[in-house]
Amino acid sequence: MIDLKRHVVDVPNFPRAGILFRDITPLLRTQFQPTIDALETLLDAQEWQRVDAIAGIESRGFILAAALAARRGKGFVPIRKQGKLPPPVVDMEYTLEYGTGILEMQRGGGRLLLVDDVLATGGTMRAAADLCGHAGYEIGALLALIDLRLAGTAFVWREHALRYVIDYI
Repeated sequence: MIDLKRHVVDVPNFPRAGILFRDITPLLRTQFQPTIDALETLLDAQEWQRVDAIAGIESRGFILAAALAARRGKGFVPIRKQGKLPPPVVDMEYTLEYGTGILEMQRGGGRLLLVDDVLATGGTMRAAADLCGHAGYEIGALLALIDLRLAGTAFVWREHALRYVIDYI
C-alpha cells in the first residue's frame, strides 16, 4: 500500500500567519488513483448502494467527490461558497479556524455522502451537513481525505463519525 501521507506538503503561515496548511496538490498530482481508491474503501458495498449522490465541499472536496461519483455511478452535488450558485439556494453561516464563511447549495433530496479534503476543527463539515438537511437531503456518511483532529476529539455529526484516510493525530 502506498503511503499517501508522505505526498502531503506542509505549508506554514498559509493562508494566514499561524496556520499550517496541508497541501494535497502534490498528492493529487502523483497519487490521484490510489487516493480515490483509499476513499472508496471507507464505505462497504451496502453503504454505497444506499448513497444516491455525493456532495463535495468547495473547492478541493469537489475534486474528491466528483471522482468518487464518477467511479460509483452517482450524482454530484456541489456545496459552494456564497454567491457561486444560481438561485434558489439554501445557505448556512459557519466558523472556520481562521474566520467565518457562508456555504450554499441547491435544494434536492436523497441520501448523500458528504466529502471534503481536510477536516480541521469540524466547523465546515458540521455546517455542510446541517445545510444538507436544510436543503432536503439526508446524510449517509461523512468522508475526509485528512483529519487534522484540531478539535482534540474524533469528529461526529449526529450518529455519523467522520471516516478518513490520513490523520495527523
